[in-house]
Amino acid sequence: MKQKVAFYTIGCKLNYAETSTISRKFSNLYYKHVSFKSYADIYVINSCSVTRNAEIKFRMLVRKAKSMNSKAFIIAIGCYAQLNYKEVSSIMGVSLVLRYEEKSRIIDYISKKKKNITKTEKKKYSYFPSFSIAGDHRSRSFLKIQDGCDYKCNYCVIPRSRGPSRSEKIENILNNIHFLINKGVKEIVFTGINIGDYQEKIYTKSSHTYTFFDLIKMIEDQIKEKVRIRLSSIEPNLLKNELIDFLSKSKCFVPHFHIPLQSGSNTILGSMSRRYNRELYQEKIYRIKQSNPEACIGSDVIVGFPGEKHQHFYETYQFLEKLDLSYLHIFTYSPRPYTKSISMSGHVSKKIKNKRNKVLRILSYKKYRIFCEMQIFTKKTVLFEKSTNNKKYLYGYTENYIRTKILKKLIKPIYYHNTLQNVILTEIDKDGIVIANPFN
Repeated sequence: MKQKVAFYTIGCKLNYAETSTISRKFSNLYYKHVSFKSYADIYVINSCSVTRNAEIKFRMLVRKAKSMNSKAFIIAIGCYAQLNYKEVSSIMGVSLVLRYEEKSRIIDYISKKKKNITKTEKKKYSYFPSFSIAGDHRSRSFLKIQDGCDYKCNYCVIPRSRGPSRSEKIENILNNIHFLINKGVKEIVFTGINIGDYQEKIYTKSSHTYTFFDLIKMIEDQIKEKVRIRLSSIEPNLLKNELIDFLSKSKCFVPHFHIPLQSGSNTILGSMSRRYNRELYQEKIYRIKQSNPEACIGSDVIVGFPGEKHQHFYETYQFLEKLDLSYLHIFTYSPRPYTKSISMSGHVSKKIKNKRNKVLRILSYKKYRIFCEMQIFTKKTVLFEKSTNNKKYLYGYTENYIRTKILKKLIKPIYYHNTLQNVILTEIDKDGIVIANPFN
């Protein structure tokens, strides 16, 4: 009888790509893949350690799995498992904890029913290739091109949990793109911890290092099929002007950038050990909008970093308010072990952090509405997803990342599923979703 196996991913797009790769190791010949909400023999949880809330969620998921099957074999992988191995091992209900090098051999560990790996094992960080693969309900896929980070931002545990920066070979990236296109994927999202730091060193008679820009140009030149490629987060200091200009004319890379800011105060950026100032960040936003006024630009912001006084937050708010950004991802600072910020003075109270978070979320909502309103009555291409339980609308995203819906009665939904369709954007509903009409 086949064993039932369920997966759950906490955290970033990179984790989702790795979960997808690991799930494919569970052959359909011996395992039946089921929802995490249902009874399973094996539960695999891909964890995150960026915030304390992510670790709390992991514990909650363990309890949930045990409530569905008290005898379940629960496996922990991911950053929380890597960073706090002993802590995760001690959580009641966790059967197996796999670090970075072990998770690719997950089937071997299950077959041997090993409780845990040795506590004295030295951390190793090779490159673990991964991508998500489209099933009947997927229109897009995540493709990992890079992992780890050499930056030492004072709030971040990623360099410790993910290791140093490592990159996939260009040849493998191109092969994976072709593979995903042949599987019916219409949009590929490049993921990594610091994708702008991509490098591949080729050792021949004259050694050469291929950069992220080299990779982009090679893909643009060699991928002839119709596919969208979307970039995940890229650091502002690595977003070169020539790359911005090149992407504005691309046939396959979409006009969507996600550029973390973290703070609009140079004082706080310095305390965080970020590698840029607000002036450089502003320059990059202006450059993108000059190259393509309809480009979507998102940003990450941390509120409540140690030492962030009211004047620093006000600087951030004013800076963001004036910038031509499309949306914000707001994070409340969370003290993490092994980071320099945990021992810094001037920690901000939870009440103030929550208030600042709310203020910026309201600003983000306003900015997104303004961005969408500017797109009304323009022609866009939407990748429509597999039909959900919604009987009235079909949903998708434009090339510049606007969430869009279209009335099913205006189209033949079966011909729209997992396809790129031209539409006219007509209005925005109360939830911030743009309504579209077909454009032939």
